[in-house]
Amino acid sequence: MKALLLIALSAALVNNVVLSQFLGLCPFLGVSKKIKTAAGMGAAVIFVITISSLFTSLIYKFILVPLDMTYLNTIVFILVIAALVQFVEMVLKKYSQPLYQSLGVYLPLITTNCAVLGVALLNVQNDYNIIESIVNGFGTALGFTISIIILAGIREKTEYNDITPALKGTPIVLITAGLMAIAFSGFSGLL
Repeated sequence: MKALLLIALSAALVNNVVLSQFLGLCPFLGVSKKIKTAAGMGAAVIFVITISSLFTSLIYKFILVPLDMTYLNTIVFILVIAALVQFVEMVLKKYSQPLYQSLGVYLPLITTNCAVLGVALLNVQNDYNIIESIVNGFGTALGFTISIIILAGIREKTEYNDITPALKGTPIVLITAGLMAIAFSGFSGLL
C-alpha cells in the first residue's frame, strides 16, 4: 500500500505531467481560462488516463508480450486511447451538453494529448503491474487536474489586473505556468 501511495504522490506532484515533464500543454493552456471548464477537462482526463492505463496494461501484459509483439505498443495504445476519448465525448454530449460545448475542440484533443500516451508508455517502461499502472495513471491525471485548476484560478484573478500590454494574453500565461513549474519543483524533496 505504501508503494502505491508513493507512486500516486510521485506522479501527481513530483513528476507532474504538465509542469515537470511538459506533456499535455495544449489542453493545459487552452482550457484553463475558467475554473469550471478546467475542472471538467480535468475530470475527463482523469477518466481517460485511468481507464487507458488499465486497458493498455492489460493488452500489453496479456496480448502483446505473450505474442512477442511489444513493438506494436504505441500503435495499440493510440487506438485504445482514441476509443476511450470517443466514449467520453459521447457521454458528455448526451449528459452534459454545456460542458461538452465549453470544452469544444479540446475534448477530441485528449486523443492526441501526449500525456495520455506518455503515461501508458511510462507504465510499460517502468514495468508496473496492472494495479501500479492504474495508480500511476490516476496520480498523473490528478496532477494534471490540480495544475490546470490552479492555472485557471490564477488566470481568472489576473484577467482584470493591469498588465503591461506586451505581456497580456499568452505571454503572462506562459510566465505563470513557468512559475508554477518552479513551485512544483519544490515537491521533489517530498519523496
